[in-house]
Amino acid sequence: MAQALGVATAPTSNGEARDAAMPSGTPQPTEPATPVEVVVATPAHSGLADSLTYLSRHSLPPGTLVRVPLGRRRVLGIVWDAPAEDAPAPTTALRPVEEVWTALPPLDAHWRALVRFAARYYQRAPGEIALAALPPTLRAGDAARLQRRLARPGAGPTPAPGAGAAEPPVLTAAQRQALQAIEASDRPVLLFGATGSGKTEVYLQAAERLLRRDPHAQVLVLVPEINLTPQLLARLQQRFGDAVVTLHSGLTPAQRLRAWLAAHQGHARIVLGTRMAIFASLPRLRLIVVDEEHDPSYKSQEGARYSARDLAVYRAHLGAADGCRVVLGSATPSLESWHAAQTGRYLRVEMGERMGGARWPRLRLLDTRQLPRGTVLAPALLQAIAARVARGEQALVLLNRRGYAPVIGCGHCGWKSACPHCSAYLVFHKTERALRCHHCGHRTPVPQHCPSCGDPDLHALGQGTQQLQERLAMELASLQRSDGTPVRVGRLDADSARAAGALEDTLQAVHQGDIDVLVGTQMIAKGHDFRRITLVASVNTDGALFASDWRAPERLFTLLMQAAGRAGRDAAFVAAQDSAVELWVQTAHPGHPLFAALARHDFAAFAARQLQERRQAGMPPFSHQALLRAEARQLPVALQWLTEARAAAADLPGAALVTLYAPVPMTLTRVADVERAQLLLESSHRPALQAFLAAWLPRLHALRAGPTGRGLLRWAIDVDPLHF
Repeated sequence: MAQALGVATAPTSNGEARDAAMPSGTPQPTEPATPVEVVVATPAHSGLADSLTYLSRHSLPPGTLVRVPLGRRRVLGIVWDAPAEDAPAPTTALRPVEEVWTALPPLDAHWRALVRFAARYYQRAPGEIALAALPPTLRAGDAARLQRRLARPGAGPTPAPGAGAAEPPVLTAAQRQALQAIEASDRPVLLFGATGSGKTEVYLQAAERLLRRDPHAQVLVLVPEINLTPQLLARLQQRFGDAVVTLHSGLTPAQRLRAWLAAHQGHARIVLGTRMAIFASLPRLRLIVVDEEHDPSYKSQEGARYSARDLAVYRAHLGAADGCRVVLGSATPSLESWHAAQTGRYLRVEMGERMGGARWPRLRLLDTRQLPRGTVLAPALLQAIAARVARGEQALVLLNRRGYAPVIGCGHCGWKSACPHCSAYLVFHKTERALRCHHCGHRTPVPQHCPSCGDPDLHALGQGTQQLQERLAMELASLQRSDGTPVRVGRLDADSARAAGALEDTLQAVHQGDIDVLVGTQMIAKGHDFRRITLVASVNTDGALFASDWRAPERLFTLLMQAAGRAGRDAAFVAAQDSAVELWVQTAHPGHPLFAALARHDFAAFAARQLQERRQAGMPPFSHQALLRAEARQLPVALQWLTEARAAAADLPGAALVTLYAPVPMTLTRVADVERAQLLLESSHRPALQAFLAAWLPRLHALRAGPTGRGLLRWAIDVDPLHF
């Protein structure tokens, strides 16, 4: 059986081998059994060692997948590098490795080094990160299915694209210079390219040149969200054919396993994925591209809470001796990356002009203080949208709030539709006639009358994308397209894109001109190459301008710049229409400095002002932060545990270089009946903060196991947090 499964069976607990049959290529047994280090997916902050020691009668190279006993379970593990010589010896009898998976090559040294670094930096167990990086089907350990999968025809190497691939377009001078800089640089490259400047083509030709020089090389292309993959995937497949695979959470388990195996075995030349793909096994990785590197989606908010962008830089560093390079591309780089380029750690390469002489959108500010109370869309904006539609152009309207209305309320007693399980309101979804929580998923029908006073007159308060779509459709109902059909207003947000194929259908309708006005959230603002949009409008801008997060100005500027970049991308179309390309913004604060920089499309000036403010305030990137989060059914339990954790850190090494603030409830305190609190740590010295966190962990484990930990559900450390 072991031979049929491609599995080497190790001795049983009494030392007798269950099966002496070994598949071809399996390491030959040695006598006596020797200890090996194995990492397994231990529970987060379980307090177990980074690796566990088992006995094996076979010589197992690091990176080999094995099946080992853990308590009463049999789990998948990875043979790990030997611990330091001064590591303490095991204090209990060692259990044997039960199965050795010989069907796959071991995970290579660079991959293991990446996992070790991520575990150390983000204060997690190596096994937690390493096993989570494997496909779920592989973790389930169905060796027979894996063996059948590997034996299928077509599982062999995919040749790198050659002369038969699509002919690439001729590069502009700026694109050629960027490509040359990428190939020559020994530092991470920050490709600062304007929206529509042709950054994607630079990525494609950098990959193509690499594959022509080294047909076995591999390229990793990261995008921030799944909804950006269809368009980029189409371009990659057109250029590179079957050499491309995708890796993201939207794949089925079978699809994810197939893509992972193709990457691990070196068959896939191009891997396109979201943040999880940074941990893909790519033994011949030579180029990493992080598109839209500023996007906060690259930072995980669960589990290890890693930053795929930052790990991409480190992964390229690990492969530098083999010629691995990393390119971070954006029209609005994160201020951390911008500062790294200013200090010389990154090489900044600029592509400041749009392709084909495309015009920059002109900023039009609408002062909402001059509009009647309750106005959703300014009359001037409605007229501008109607004029574009009448000429066969398209408009994009941005409102970063889905649903019909953020809340419904009673004007008589003041009742509002609060979620019973979260510190948030239930959002009104008109098409479903339901109230839904966007945090815990709670759903309830819209009440017929006020639950508090019985008044039947309930009102929708505020606006969401559904309401805005309805309002625009009503305002434009009297217009007709050039073919005599009614004007069509589409919507793209997390709700409308939930059904299978809905995202692709909506994007295709926009590209084909079947949608005249597209309403949506931030999903529509980044990465899409819309050719007929000449007007972009931001409706509810001030909610983001004065958010409680100190990163709010950066995020708003980025969102508006990216949204503006969807307009006027086809210079020939704009010239033929003799149309102005515009960005309309409704705001009660038109004099804010952010809009002055936005009017000039001057990211450098905006970044300089923001970095100056952060330097004065001692905020990142001039300091380094971490959060200790705690969750419990009662808020006082979480706050008390954090208070004692803070007290337990007073005498730790480096405590003088780390500031620990008082524990506070999180901004969104309750989610799904769980109360959440946090404690902020800050230091101007990153190594000091890391050493402090490492020394703090044992005490946190002890506190969790002690009386204070009773009632605590979970705790976690978030290094370099983006959300508070």
